[in-house]
Amino acid sequence: MEVFRRLPPPDQRRACALTIGNFDGVHRGHQAVIATLTARARARGLATCVLTFEPHPREYFAKRSGDPSRAPAHIQTTRDKLNALAECGVDRVCVAPFDARLANLSARNFFENIIVEGLDARDLLVGDDFRFGHQRQGDFTMLSALCAERNLGCSRIESFEVDGMRVSSSAVREALAAGDFDRARHLLGRAFTLTGHVLHGRKLGRTIGFPTLNLRIPFERPALAGIFVVRVHGLRDHPLPGVASLGTRPAVEANGRLLLEVHLFDFSEEVYGQVVSVEFMSRLREERHYDSLELLTEQIARDADQARAWHAAHPFQAASLSRD
Repeated sequence: MEVFRRLPPPDQRRACALTIGNFDGVHRGHQAVIATLTARARARGLATCVLTFEPHPREYFAKRSGDPSRAPAHIQTTRDKLNALAECGVDRVCVAPFDARLANLSARNFFENIIVEGLDARDLLVGDDFRFGHQRQGDFTMLSALCAERNLGCSRIESFEVDGMRVSSSAVREALAAGDFDRARHLLGRAFTLTGHVLHGRKLGRTIGFPTLNLRIPFERPALAGIFVVRVHGLRDHPLPGVASLGTRPAVEANGRLLLEVHLFDFSEEVYGQVVSVEFMSRLREERHYDSLELLTEQIARDADQARAWHAAHPFQAASLSRD
Protein backbone atom coordinates (compact mmCIF):
# COMPACT_ATOMS: atom_id res chain seq x y z
CA MET A 1 0.00 0.00 0.00
CA GLU A 2 1.31 3.43 -0.95
CA VAL A 3 1.08 6.13 1.73
CA PHE A 4 1.29 9.86 1.04
CA ARG A 5 1.54 12.44 3.83
CA ARG A 6 0.16 15.08 1.49
CA LEU A 7 -1.27 15.04 -2.01
CA PRO A 8 0.82 12.88 -4.35
CA PRO A 9 3.17 14.78 -6.67
CA PRO A 10 1.84 15.06 -10.24
CA ASP A 11 4.03 12.26 -11.58
CA GLN A 12 2.69 9.84 -8.94
CA ARG A 13 -1.02 10.47 -9.38
CA ARG A 14 -3.15 7.53 -10.52
CA ALA A 15 -6.75 7.39 -11.62
CA CYS A 16 -8.61 6.09 -8.60
CA ALA A 17 -11.85 5.20 -6.94
CA LEU A 18 -11.87 7.40 -3.85
CA THR A 19 -13.48 7.45 -0.44
CA ILE A 20 -12.99 10.20 2.13
CA GLY A 21 -13.21 10.20 5.91
CA ASN A 22 -11.33 10.00 9.19
CA PHE A 23 -11.56 6.20 9.45
CA ASP A 24 -10.73 6.24 13.16
CA GLY A 25 -10.83 2.59 14.20
CA VAL A 26 -11.33 1.25 10.66
CA HIS A 27 -14.43 -0.48 12.04
CA ARG A 28 -16.83 -2.77 10.23
CA GLY A 29 -18.71 0.15 8.72
CA HIS A 30 -15.46 1.48 7.25
CA GLN A 31 -14.60 -2.01 6.04
CA ALA A 32 -17.95 -2.24 4.23
CA VAL A 33 -17.23 1.06 2.47
CA ILE A 34 -13.79 -0.16 1.40
CA ALA A 35 -15.13 -3.51 0.18
CA THR A 36 -17.70 -1.72 -1.99
CA LEU A 37 -15.08 0.75 -3.19
CA THR A 38 -12.75 -2.11 -4.13
CA ALA A 39 -15.43 -3.85 -6.18
CA ARG A 40 -16.21 -0.63 -8.05
CA ALA A 41 -12.52 0.09 -8.63
CA ARG A 42 -11.75 -3.37 -9.97
CA ALA A 43 -14.72 -3.17 -12.36
CA ARG A 44 -13.30 0.04 -13.85
CA GLY A 45 -9.59 -0.78 -13.66
CA LEU A 46 -8.92 1.90 -11.04
CA ALA A 47 -6.73 2.00 -7.95
CA THR A 48 -8.49 2.30 -4.59
CA CYS A 49 -7.63 5.40 -2.58
CA VAL A 50 -8.58 6.58 0.91
CA LEU A 51 -8.27 10.28 1.77
CA THR A 52 -8.03 10.85 5.50
CA PHE A 53 -6.86 13.72 7.67
CA GLU A 54 -4.41 14.45 10.47
CA PRO A 55 -5.39 15.86 12.84
CA HIS A 56 -9.07 14.95 12.88
CA PRO A 57 -10.94 18.09 11.66
CA ARG A 58 -12.95 18.21 14.90
CA GLU A 59 -9.68 18.10 16.86
CA TYR A 60 -8.31 20.98 14.78
CA PHE A 61 -11.38 23.15 15.39
CA ALA A 62 -11.54 22.23 19.09
CA LYS A 63 -7.97 23.43 19.63
CA ARG A 64 -8.64 26.59 17.61
CA SER A 65 -11.63 27.32 19.84
CA GLY A 66 -9.48 27.01 22.96
CA ASP A 67 -11.39 23.97 24.21
CA PRO A 68 -9.47 20.82 23.19
CA SER A 69 -11.84 18.70 25.30
CA ARG A 70 -14.39 19.07 22.48
CA ALA A 71 -12.21 16.95 20.21
CA PRO A 72 -13.19 13.30 19.79
CA ALA A 73 -11.09 10.78 21.68
CA HIS A 74 -8.70 8.77 19.50
CA ILE A 75 -9.37 5.08 18.93
CA GLN A 76 -6.06 4.29 17.27
CA THR A 77 -2.71 5.67 16.22
CA THR A 78 -2.00 6.57 12.62
CA ARG A 79 0.26 3.50 12.46
CA ASP A 80 -2.64 1.26 13.49
CA LYS A 81 -5.02 2.99 11.09
CA LEU A 82 -2.66 2.48 8.15
CA ASN A 83 -2.09 -1.16 9.11
CA ALA A 84 -5.84 -1.75 9.21
CA LEU A 85 -6.38 -0.05 5.85
CA ALA A 86 -3.61 -2.17 4.34
CA GLU A 87 -5.33 -5.31 5.66
CA CYS A 88 -8.48 -4.14 3.84
CA GLY A 89 -6.53 -4.19 0.57
CA VAL A 90 -6.45 -0.44 -0.06
CA ASP A 91 -3.98 0.54 -2.79
CA ARG A 92 -3.23 4.12 -1.70
CA VAL A 93 -3.81 6.30 1.35
CA CYS A 94 -3.38 10.06 1.44
CA VAL A 95 -3.05 11.43 4.98
CA ALA A 96 -3.70 15.12 4.35
CA PRO A 97 -2.59 17.65 7.00
CA PHE A 98 -5.77 19.36 8.19
CA ASP A 99 -4.75 22.99 8.58
CA ALA A 100 -6.16 26.48 8.05
CA ARG A 101 -5.69 26.28 4.28
CA LEU A 102 -7.67 23.07 4.00
CA ALA A 103 -10.29 24.20 6.53
CA ASN A 104 -10.99 27.35 4.50
CA LEU A 105 -11.37 25.68 1.11
CA SER A 106 -14.87 26.08 -0.28
CA ALA A 107 -16.70 22.88 -1.15
CA ARG A 108 -16.18 23.50 -4.87
CA ASN A 109 -12.49 24.26 -4.44
CA PHE A 110 -12.06 21.16 -2.28
CA PHE A 111 -13.65 19.13 -5.04
CA GLU A 112 -11.59 20.71 -7.83
CA ASN A 113 -8.23 21.06 -6.06
CA ILE A 114 -8.16 17.94 -3.90
CA ILE A 115 -10.50 15.34 -5.36
CA VAL A 116 -10.06 15.98 -9.08
CA GLU A 117 -6.64 17.58 -9.55
CA GLY A 118 -4.86 16.30 -6.45
CA LEU A 119 -6.02 12.69 -6.46
CA ASP A 120 -7.36 12.13 -10.00
CA ALA A 121 -10.55 10.55 -8.65
CA ARG A 122 -12.79 9.00 -11.31
CA ASP A 123 -15.32 7.43 -8.96
CA LEU A 124 -16.36 8.49 -5.44
CA LEU A 125 -18.01 6.54 -2.66
CA VAL A 126 -18.91 8.28 0.59
CA GLY A 127 -20.86 7.59 3.76
CA ASP A 128 -24.42 8.73 4.34
CA ASP A 129 -23.31 11.60 6.60
CA PHE A 130 -20.51 12.91 4.36
CA ARG A 131 -19.86 16.69 4.39
CA PHE A 132 -17.00 18.66 2.86
CA GLY A 133 -15.63 22.15 2.36
CA HIS A 134 -15.54 25.28 4.52
CA GLN A 135 -18.05 25.07 7.38
CA ARG A 136 -19.23 21.71 6.02
CA GLN A 137 -21.11 23.50 3.24
CA GLY A 138 -20.91 20.56 0.82
CA ASP A 139 -23.21 17.54 1.12
CA PHE A 140 -23.92 14.48 -1.02
CA THR A 141 -26.36 16.36 -3.26
CA MET A 142 -23.69 18.94 -4.06
CA LEU A 143 -21.02 16.27 -4.52
CA SER A 144 -23.25 14.39 -6.96
CA ALA A 145 -23.82 17.55 -8.99
CA LEU A 146 -20.10 18.36 -9.11
CA CYS A 147 -19.29 14.80 -10.18
CA ALA A 148 -21.94 14.96 -12.89
CA GLU A 149 -20.26 18.09 -14.31
CA ARG A 150 -17.04 16.07 -14.67
CA ASN A 151 -18.72 12.81 -15.70
CA LEU A 152 -17.37 11.10 -12.59
CA GLY A 153 -19.04 8.26 -10.74
CA CYS A 154 -20.55 9.14 -7.36
CA SER A 155 -22.42 6.95 -4.88
CA ARG A 156 -23.39 6.94 -1.24
CA ILE A 157 -23.36 3.89 1.01
CA GLU A 158 -25.83 3.50 3.84
CA SER A 159 -24.72 2.96 7.42
CA PHE A 160 -23.55 -0.51 8.39
CA GLU A 161 -25.53 -2.01 11.26
CA VAL A 162 -24.73 -4.72 13.80
CA ASP A 163 -27.55 -6.06 15.97
CA GLY A 164 -29.75 -3.24 14.72
CA MET A 165 -27.27 -0.55 15.80
CA ARG A 166 -25.31 1.73 13.48
CA VAL A 167 -21.59 0.96 13.57
CA SER A 168 -19.67 4.17 14.11
CA SER A 169 -16.43 5.45 15.60
CA SER A 170 -18.52 6.99 18.40
CA ALA A 171 -19.97 3.57 19.26
CA VAL A 172 -16.46 2.08 19.36
CA ARG A 173 -15.28 4.90 21.64
CA GLU A 174 -18.19 4.28 24.00
CA ALA A 175 -17.41 0.56 24.18
CA LEU A 176 -13.73 1.20 24.89
CA ALA A 177 -14.46 3.86 27.51
CA ALA A 178 -16.72 1.35 29.27
CA GLY A 179 -14.07 -1.38 29.10
CA ASP A 180 -16.41 -3.52 26.98
CA PHE A 181 -13.80 -5.15 24.77
CA ASP A 182 -16.16 -7.84 23.51
CA ARG A 183 -18.45 -5.11 22.19
CA ALA A 184 -15.49 -3.22 20.73
CA ARG A 185 -14.29 -6.38 18.96
CA HIS A 186 -17.79 -6.91 17.55
CA LEU A 187 -17.86 -3.36 16.15
CA LEU A 188 -14.26 -3.37 14.92
CA GLY A 189 -14.32 -6.89 13.51
CA ARG A 190 -11.03 -7.60 15.30
CA ALA A 191 -9.40 -7.24 18.70
CA PHE A 192 -8.59 -3.72 19.90
CA THR A 193 -4.85 -3.05 19.87
CA LEU A 194 -2.38 -0.19 20.10
CA THR A 195 0.97 -0.49 18.34
CA GLY A 196 4.22 1.37 18.82
CA HIS A 197 7.97 1.32 19.40
CA VAL A 198 9.28 0.33 22.82
CA LEU A 199 10.98 3.41 24.26
CA HIS A 200 13.34 4.09 27.14
CA GLY A 201 11.42 5.28 30.19
CA ARG A 202 12.36 6.50 33.65
CA LYS A 203 12.93 2.86 34.65
CA LEU A 204 10.98 3.41 37.86
CA GLY A 205 9.15 0.11 37.36
CA ARG A 206 12.25 -2.03 37.61
CA THR A 207 13.23 -0.39 40.91
CA ILE A 208 9.97 -1.60 42.48
CA GLY A 209 9.99 -5.04 40.88
CA PHE A 210 7.70 -4.33 37.92
CA PRO A 211 9.77 -3.44 34.82
CA THR A 212 7.70 -2.13 31.93
CA LEU A 213 7.73 -1.75 28.18
CA ASN A 214 6.95 1.90 27.46
CA LEU A 215 5.07 3.06 24.36
CA ARG A 216 4.42 6.75 23.77
CA ILE A 217 0.90 7.28 22.42
CA PRO A 218 0.99 10.28 20.04
CA PHE A 219 -2.28 11.97 20.94
CA GLU A 220 -3.80 13.68 23.96
CA ARG A 221 -7.19 12.02 24.36
CA PRO A 222 -7.37 8.23 24.10
CA ALA A 223 -10.71 6.46 23.90
CA LEU A 224 -9.78 4.57 27.07
CA ALA A 225 -7.56 4.99 30.10
CA GLY A 226 -6.83 2.96 33.19
CA ILE A 227 -5.28 -0.37 34.15
CA PHE A 228 -5.83 -3.34 31.85
CA VAL A 229 -5.15 -7.02 31.31
CA VAL A 230 -3.23 -7.25 28.02
CA ARG A 231 -1.47 -9.54 25.59
CA VAL A 232 1.61 -8.32 23.72
CA HIS A 233 2.26 -9.43 20.15
CA GLY A 234 5.51 -9.10 18.23
CA LEU A 235 8.15 -10.40 20.63
CA ARG A 236 7.48 -14.12 20.23
CA ASP A 237 5.54 -16.33 17.82
CA HIS A 238 2.77 -16.23 20.42
CA PRO A 239 1.44 -13.35 22.54
CA LEU A 240 2.87 -12.67 25.98
CA PRO A 241 0.59 -12.06 28.98
CA GLY A 242 0.81 -8.90 31.01
CA VAL A 243 -0.84 -5.97 32.74
CA ALA A 244 -0.76 -2.40 31.46
CA SER A 245 -1.42 1.19 32.40
CA LEU A 246 -2.63 3.64 29.77
CA GLY A 247 -2.78 7.26 30.83
CA THR A 248 -0.77 10.20 32.05
CA ARG A 249 0.68 8.43 35.13
CA PRO A 250 -0.96 10.53 37.89
CA ALA A 251 0.61 8.28 40.52
CA VAL A 252 4.11 9.21 39.40
CA GLU A 253 4.18 12.67 37.87
CA ALA A 254 1.92 15.65 37.27
CA ASN A 255 1.01 16.77 33.75
CA GLY A 256 2.56 13.67 32.21
CA ARG A 257 2.33 12.80 28.54
CA LEU A 258 0.17 9.92 27.43
CA LEU A 259 2.05 6.67 27.97
CA LEU A 260 1.25 2.99 27.63
CA GLU A 261 3.27 1.01 30.19
CA VAL A 262 3.17 -2.78 29.99
CA HIS A 263 4.51 -5.19 32.59
CA LEU A 264 5.04 -8.63 31.06
CA PHE A 265 5.01 -11.61 33.37
CA ASP A 266 8.24 -13.61 33.63
CA PHE A 267 9.95 -11.52 30.95
CA SER A 268 13.22 -9.65 31.47
CA GLU A 269 14.67 -9.02 28.00
CA GLU A 270 15.51 -5.53 26.75
CA VAL A 271 13.54 -4.87 23.57
CA TYR A 272 14.01 -1.13 23.07
CA GLY A 273 13.22 -0.02 19.53
CA GLN A 274 11.11 -3.04 18.67
CA VAL A 275 7.54 -2.60 17.46
CA VAL A 276 4.92 -4.35 19.57
CA SER A 277 1.15 -4.55 19.41
CA VAL A 278 -0.72 -4.45 22.72
CA GLU A 279 -4.08 -6.25 22.71
CA PHE A 280 -6.50 -5.10 25.42
CA MET A 281 -8.40 -7.93 27.09
CA SER A 282 -10.09 -6.64 30.25
CA ARG A 283 -10.27 -3.44 32.31
CA LEU A 284 -9.19 -3.71 35.94
CA ARG A 285 -9.61 -0.16 37.24
CA GLU A 286 -9.09 3.53 36.53
CA GLU A 287 -5.84 5.41 37.08
CA ARG A 288 -5.40 6.80 40.58
CA HIS A 289 -2.99 9.00 42.48
CA TYR A 290 -1.10 7.42 45.39
CA ASP A 291 0.52 9.36 48.20
CA SER A 292 3.60 7.15 48.34
CA LEU A 293 5.63 4.82 46.17
CA GLU A 294 4.94 2.07 48.71
CA LEU A 295 1.16 2.36 48.25
CA LEU A 296 1.61 2.42 44.47
CA THR A 297 3.77 -0.72 44.59
CA GLU A 298 1.19 -2.56 46.68
CA GLN A 299 -1.56 -1.66 44.20
CA ILE A 300 0.54 -2.72 41.20
CA ALA A 301 1.12 -6.09 42.90
CA ARG A 302 -2.65 -6.51 43.33
CA ASP A 303 -3.21 -5.53 39.68
CA ALA A 304 -0.60 -8.06 38.55
CA ASP A 305 -2.23 -10.81 40.64
CA GLN A 306 -5.64 -10.02 39.12
CA ALA A 307 -4.19 -10.03 35.62
CA ARG A 308 -2.40 -13.35 36.19
CA ALA A 309 -5.68 -14.86 37.39
CA TRP A 310 -7.47 -13.55 34.29
CA HIS A 311 -4.84 -15.04 31.98
CA ALA A 312 -5.02 -18.38 33.81
CA ALA A 313 -8.78 -18.45 33.27
CA HIS A 314 -8.53 -17.32 29.62
CA PRO A 315 -5.64 -19.17 27.93
CA PHE A 316 -4.57 -17.83 24.56
CA GLN A 317 -6.19 -19.26 21.45
CA ALA A 318 -4.68 -18.70 18.01
CA ALA A 319 -7.76 -16.82 16.76
CA SER A 320 -7.34 -14.06 19.37
CA LEU A 321 -6.65 -11.28 16.86
CA SER A 322 -8.81 -12.63 14.06
CA ARG A 323 -11.83 -10.81 12.71
CA ASP A 324 -15.26 -11.44 14.15
